[in-house]
Amino acid sequence: MARKRAPGFEAQREDILAAAARLFADQGFSATSMNQVAEACGVAKPTLYHYFQDKQELLAQICDSHVHALLALVGEVKAQQLPPDAQLRAMIERFTRAYADAQAQHRVLTSEIKFLADAERERLLDVERRVVGEFAAALCLVRPELRDARLHKPLTMLLFGMINWTFTWLRPDGELSHEALAALVSDLFFGGLGAVHASRPALVQ
Repeated sequence: MARKRAPGFEAQREDILAAAARLFADQGFSATSMNQVAEACGVAKPTLYHYFQDKQELLAQICDSHVHALLALVGEVKAQQLPPDAQLRAMIERFTRAYADAQAQHRVLTSEIKFLADAERERLLDVERRVVGEFAAALCLVRPELRDARLHKPLTMLLFGMINWTFTWLRPDGELSHEALAALVSDLFFGGLGAVHASRPALVQ
């Protein structure tokens, strides 16, 4: 029979993941020790190993939680069965707002995933590709002709280029909030999307 987890186990685990994500984001995975993670959490080092086998597992769990949270956001928006324009706008704005509360996790996913073992990294990258695929499909519902022109995936990657790196310049105490940015990105993308000509050559053969 599996041993029952004590009350507060999951809360403690999430606190450790959040603290580790901040440290990995600020100073890098390689430069962060388990001692530093324990100190940041206010727990003894052996406590960390009660939750995670090693630093690699910590990194894997941070990335896994974040990328699956993004995939879940897509599912939540699709479940609303919105018209195509509204669905794509909602996806853009939900993602942009989500990054406000997960800047450290997103920085870790984008810059530290390279430290994972090949199989684990590929598993997580596959989830990322599913997220990108969902956005590309939503974009095609708005402009179906872009699929035939093979522009839907490049446009999707340009969209992610706008929102994926906001953590490098957007400050929590700045004049622009994540809420305002979410609407701005949506307006900018939709304003430009209408100007894309599906008839122009898309790829070099």
